[in-house]
Amino acid sequence: MRQLQLNSETKQDILQNLLKRSPNHYTEYESRVAEMIAEVREKKDEAVFRYTKQFDEAIVTADNIKVTDEEIQKAYEQVDETLLAVIRKAKENIRIYHEKQKQYSWFDSDESGILLGQKVTPLEKVGVYVPGGKAVYPSSVLMNVIPAKTAGVKRIIMCTPPSKDGSVYASTLVAAKEAGVDEIYKAGGAQAVAAMAFGTESIPKVDKIVGPGNIYVALAKKAVFGYVSIDSIAGPSEVLVLADETANPRFAAADLLSQAEHDELASAILITTSKKLAEKVSEEIDKFTKTLSRKEIILKSLENYGYILVADSMEEAIAAANDIASEHLEIMTKNPYEVMTKIRNAGAIFIGEYSSEPLGDYFAGPNHVLPTNGTAKFFSPLGVDDFIKKSSIISYSKEALKDVYPDIVQFAECEKLTAHANSIRVRFEKEQE
Repeated sequence: MRQLQLNSETKQDILQNLLKRSPNHYTEYESRVAEMIAEVREKKDEAVFRYTKQFDEAIVTADNIKVTDEEIQKAYEQVDETLLAVIRKAKENIRIYHEKQKQYSWFDSDESGILLGQKVTPLEKVGVYVPGGKAVYPSSVLMNVIPAKTAGVKRIIMCTPPSKDGSVYASTLVAAKEAGVDEIYKAGGAQAVAAMAFGTESIPKVDKIVGPGNIYVALAKKAVFGYVSIDSIAGPSEVLVLADETANPRFAAADLLSQAEHDELASAILITTSKKLAEKVSEEIDKFTKTLSRKEIILKSLENYGYILVADSMEEAIAAANDIASEHLEIMTKNPYEVMTKIRNAGAIFIGEYSSEPLGDYFAGPNHVLPTNGTAKFFSPLGVDDFIKKSSIISYSKEALKDVYPDIVQFAECEKLTAHANSIRVRFEKEQE
């Protein structure tokens, strides 16, 4: 794994390199995705069935596209009881964490007859996309569905690509049932996103689409934004470990590799104030990589987007971490809580050497759907807020409006909006006669 001295030049080079991983840089796929979306919008089920056969090699029809209760029951029979128990424990941890995010309507009034407030309403229908194919992600099901259920969403639709035989992974179906999904459809890729955005004969239109996917899914979500809401356009996974001389090099190496194994575009970065630690972590990475099952992916990921950066001071290291704004940030320092207070930009912050990133992926409770590609500077993790909308409440009595209506009229006339001014003035025209 390459080692560099951290300075303004190396930091800028790294930031530019990491940005190449953004879905926004894969514009060559956009025309194909747009074509698929247009076809699904026009031909609906017919297009979804055809693309499913083309990409997933599965025969899907109006009779079998929706997962049945019998299929879900069969999935429960296939999932090991110990795994089911873990899914249920994780579900409860995620639910408890997200319950604390709930917002409620509020109203405030005074004696003059003014009532102001905010009405909080859950979204009506939400679509959750869950990857399939070679990937099995029951954890993503829990992380996307439970905040929606906690928010009070009435109807949750899930789309996931089928296997060649038309089945869906048993653990995915079990996680969906446990989390509270209402309907599951066998559709993947851009065609599934389009189906949820515009509706087909089989798949209902939703108000918002959430969930991760490949570049086609990411670009499809980007394309349908505005017709529906989306959570984000997710890029490849990333981790940044911030460490000093007290860190355990074996732990740091293991955590870097836990992200590098995701795919060849994943990023793993160590920033440390200790040259000695940098050397030891590099040695541990070499040892681990020889024995891990996804060795080829890891090596490619580290070659392209893996860095060990040695900083002159912790202040310099923290500043670089804030500039990179990593999806996952681990702090392995002598005073990790003090360092945490100086972190402004990170999707999730893991404090201390026993808070490994996979803890957040699967079990702790905070959401693992996080901002990537530096968007942690302005985006937050998926949460209950993503599944609600807010309406402002305004009520003035005649007496309350009378006190302020000349001010409103003046403001409207300043903007040359005479109809605005008139709609206020007309309420008091008799009194002006």
